[in-house]
Amino acid sequence: MTEKAESPTNHAIREARQLAFDELYRTPQTEFSLVMDDSFPEKFVDKLSRLEVYNKHLFRPNTYLHKWWARRCGSTFRAILKQFVPSVKRRDYYAPGGLEGKIVLDPMMGGGTTLHEAIRLGANVIGADIDPIPVVQARATLTQAALGDLRAAFNQFFAELYRDLGHYFQTECPTCKQTLDFQYTLHGLRKSCACGEVVQIDQYDLRHEADRKIRIWPQSWEITDSQNGPSGSAKTTRLITKAEKACPVCGLKYRELLDVPYYARYVPIAIVATCPEHGLFFRPPGESDLARIDQTEILRDGLDFGALEDFTVQDGPKSGDLIRRNINSYLDVFSSRQLLYLHQAIRQLRDYDGVIKLNLGLLVSTSLEFNSMLCGYKGWYKRRPGAIRHVFSLHAYSFPYTALENNPINRQKSSGNLQLLFRDRIERGRKWAVSPVERRIGRDGKSQLIKIPGEVDGGIEVLDQTELANGRQTFWLIHGDSRDLPVDDHSVDLIVTDPPYYDSVQYSNLGAFFRVWLARLLPDEVNWTYNEAHSAVATRTTDDSNSFMTALAGIFAECGRVLKRGMGRMVFTFHHWDPNAWAELTIALKSAGFRLMNAYAVFSEHPISVHIRNLNAIRHDSILVFALDGSGPTGSWSPLEAIDTNDSETFCRQCGMTVGWLLESEHSTVEIRTIWKELMGGKR
Repeated sequence: MTEKAESPTNHAIREARQLAFDELYRTPQTEFSLVMDDSFPEKFVDKLSRLEVYNKHLFRPNTYLHKWWARRCGSTFRAILKQFVPSVKRRDYYAPGGLEGKIVLDPMMGGGTTLHEAIRLGANVIGADIDPIPVVQARATLTQAALGDLRAAFNQFFAELYRDLGHYFQTECPTCKQTLDFQYTLHGLRKSCACGEVVQIDQYDLRHEADRKIRIWPQSWEITDSQNGPSGSAKTTRLITKAEKACPVCGLKYRELLDVPYYARYVPIAIVATCPEHGLFFRPPGESDLARIDQTEILRDGLDFGALEDFTVQDGPKSGDLIRRNINSYLDVFSSRQLLYLHQAIRQLRDYDGVIKLNLGLLVSTSLEFNSMLCGYKGWYKRRPGAIRHVFSLHAYSFPYTALENNPINRQKSSGNLQLLFRDRIERGRKWAVSPVERRIGRDGKSQLIKIPGEVDGGIEVLDQTELANGRQTFWLIHGDSRDLPVDDHSVDLIVTDPPYYDSVQYSNLGAFFRVWLARLLPDEVNWTYNEAHSAVATRTTDDSNSFMTALAGIFAECGRVLKRGMGRMVFTFHHWDPNAWAELTIALKSAGFRLMNAYAVFSEHPISVHIRNLNAIRHDSILVFALDGSGPTGSWSPLEAIDTNDSETFCRQCGMTVGWLLESEHSTVEIRTIWKELMGGKR
């Protein structure tokens, strides 16, 4: 990142933050308390996490600028860090600071939860990740920037986008013919049989309201409310729902048109907009609407995004789903209008620099989850009228029957467009960062907002460990393999992290959807070259030594090298039903020489989270505390006869106990794998 002189605004922010901490905390702390070796406020943290899991982005808005997967509760990590504050009084969850002068490392920082929570408490933090997305997101959200400057830059950026592209994202009110920004366009999936083509959608109902039901008619494609039937003539191509699998005439199953680019497998069926005089309307695409689409199709071939091979979809545990549908380029999952938007945004960003460019680039990138032809429509639900099913709502690629083409430059705030995302991801985050709040739950179960005086979610970026140690609330971001960190031996006070949960979420593979565009939006911000094979995520379960265990063992060994002896601790959260996951984790820890000091369990997952719904879901995390020397509580790590897989909390507690026992045992790697399988009843 290019070195730039500190602006007067940023200098004032930094000075105010330092003065606040100097006033509150005059006595430097020299060592960590080891209270977490003996106890942890599980019930208190459990209550907070049960509240936070439903709206994590509202509790910690400054960490949600860009899409990332499998984020843990910030309240849980704040509570963990608070246990290492030496002063009993300042160890209180709602007391400001407490880790001034200490160095906290997260070698697998992902969404950056540890960094944000630790820097708020006054620590100097090191964040490392092999994936470049966490690095640029952490830099953007931890770097101080005046909201007024960000807002002014966004307004200019948006105005230029709309000036050049707005006419492609417009329609006409069917009543008064006024030209308006459309909100989104719905598309149906083309399929074929021996009789010809059909267009398949989820269902004919498009929206349920209190006094009307809007639907599209299969023969004429007309859109009316439930009181009025179609009046036009039948179209050549029949509209069917996903319930119809085979042609009633020839009897063949309908087939997707895999020989054409993915975006071209869809045709527009409805345009949705709001007229200031006549309200919300759904209308079939008219001649002017189709002409706008045709214009963008012509322009598409002339768009230069660089080498086409850079957009090639590489086979992987999730991207393989794209390849199996003959989607071989990330360019093909965007409509021509959406590509025009991206092309123009990339060009305009060249006029910006520093933290402004960083925030705008990440905003455009995260908007892609709501602006591709992989987005679905779920707006017919009474409780979710008009809602978008974003690309990764299921933590995987899904391929809609009714695709939703959003309007990213709609001047009115609506789901997934730039106006709404700026408010939610940048404006809300920056306001919270300069005045963080926590929730206090009363005896009546209601929560109260508590301001934390003196804390600020942000700091000063440094480029080496000397600068880190000599500053206050400094952050050092390392993009690279955490098996080889440029960190001094035994120099880190505390390691708090959230390692990948084996094969649970393939975020390295999913992240390619964003990386190909971030490399063009922010080409000089970081080295975007990335080999997914080096990530510590299992791509398949196995009984043999694999990349997950190898990578994790190397990271833990490096943690052991940089962690301070005696008082140094490593703490992380983990859960998984698969005994292979626990076996690989245990082997990796054992090879690095760690011993378990204590284990806890807290609530961690939304009970209807999309990736655990209708499963025997783990709703808790094991919180594991490790040291390189010393031993756990006497007698705590006795072997179990079996691990209860029927109850989430009991399961996590027993898994923690088993990790402690096996780390102190003399069992070989082969025996450890066998023991975990036997304890879980031979699962998988």
